Amino acid sequence: MPSPMPAGAGEVAEALRAAGRLGPYFEIATDPAEEADPTWRPLPERDPARLADLTGRYAERLGTRERRVAASILFQGLASRLWSPVVAAAAQGVVPDLSGLHWRWAPGAPIALWLAGPRGHRAGGTAEAAGLVHREVVTGQLEPLRATMLTFTSLADGLLWGNAASALAGGLNVGPRDAARAALVGELLDMPPLKGAGEFGPHGFVRRNCCLYYRVPPGGEMCGDCGLRRPPRRGEPPPRGRS
Repeated sequence: MPSPMPAGAGEVAEALRAAGRLGPYFEIATDPAEEADPTWRPLPERDPARLADLTGRYAERLGTRERRVAASILFQGLASRLWSPVVAAAAQGVVPDLSGLHWRWAPGAPIALWLAGPRGHRAGGTAEAAGLVHREVVTGQLEPLRATMLTFTSLADGLLWGNAASALAGGLNVGPRDAARAALVGELLDMPPLKGAGEFGPHGFVRRNCCLYYRVPPGGEMCGDCGLRRPPRRGEPPPRGRS
């Protein structure tokens, strides 16, 4: 099987700019001037103390004393920030190389991403694009993030990869209906470790487990794709929730 063709910095930057027009969760900055900002840190984050501190801040913001709940929501939020721009760019035929990815977070601000020295590959079709995206997001980012988070909290793999699958499928709810993005998401959901984490039904994606958001005070609220929800009755509108 031939190696994918490399994509130049300008090509990758343009694909990411186009992805960013879908919304803030699809943005990855590529401006080289950002290098002067010392608050950027490389991703994947491998410092347990930093992730533990951020998890604690998430717990405060959510109003929960359960660290695992906050860690679950943080993992899902980071997964969404990674999937959204990379899948949107890949649907245009360009998969960014995330080895130069950095992140920044401040209280009250969303997680920001910046790619130093953008480069990547051109994908010749959906299957090739899915393989490249999987390598960049799952292998290169989410697996190391999982390993670091498990040093200070306990979360089942089914929950974590269910969160990743939910974040991936949820990206399709933003922007216009895009057949290329939908096909790519479907291909990725059929690859380990996401395979079996959920499936699309008549009311959209439904995961097989729960992200624990229902444990956030005052409690009881579930996401629209939660596996703990009962199936809707005939004629009933689809469930609504955080996702």
